[in-house]
Amino acid sequence: MSQQKSGAAVGTTHGEEFPESAIADYLKSHPDFFERHPLILLSLKLPHRTGGTAVSLVERQVSMLRQRNAQLERQFKDLVSVAKSNDALVEKIHQLGLQLMRAPDLAARLERLETSLREDFGAERAVLVLFSDASPVTAERDGFVRRLSAEDADVKPFAAFLRAAKPRCGPLRDRQKYIFERDADSVSSAALVPLGTNASLGFLIIGSRDPDHFHPGKRMDFLARLGDLLSVALSGESV
Repeated sequence: MSQQKSGAAVGTTHGEEFPESAIADYLKSHPDFFERHPLILLSLKLPHRTGGTAVSLVERQVSMLRQRNAQLERQFKDLVSVAKSNDALVEKIHQLGLQLMRAPDLAARLERLETSLREDFGAERAVLVLFSDASPVTAERDGFVRRLSAEDADVKPFAAFLRAAKPRCGPLRDRQKYIFERDADSVSSAALVPLGTNASLGFLIIGSRDPDHFHPGKRMDFLARLGDLLSVALSGESV
């Protein structure tokens, strides 16, 4: 065998060089190689990462498998945590739907919606924007409902969102913060939920002081479900 050449060729046979990639491919396609040649496996030594002491290939494999197992265990715990969080969110939306169905009228629905957003969903600030020409005239609640024209100056900054008519999360521009009226300067990020077909009814905006709380990577399917539920509940139809 000739001396190894900086990752290119590791040896020669009858004058032919064998690149490392060829040897690696061969070992991958023949995983039983070391079973058929156990003496070679036992003779292999690898330098230890934290010192000069050499360890056997088997010991290195065991160490790598343990690291991989720990990584998979962490990933599994993360998946379980996300699944539990999603289950809890689905249950909250379900309970909100039940509350809205039990409400005797639209005013009661609005009250229960505001309370649920604050107590169950942890909303620091929420505003329900209803377009005056498309929503029931009885849809009123001070500090929570804003009845505006679709052409209102405070609605204009949301034009792109309303055209897309899909839930969105992310930071708010300064002009968009005016929709909150009070405490507008303290809101940094928000979830936007369109209501009605093509956002014809209006939209719900839930704000947070944390600029990263409502980030673009948030799950949108839950917001879409919430929007479907509220669209029926606030349009005057039976829930």
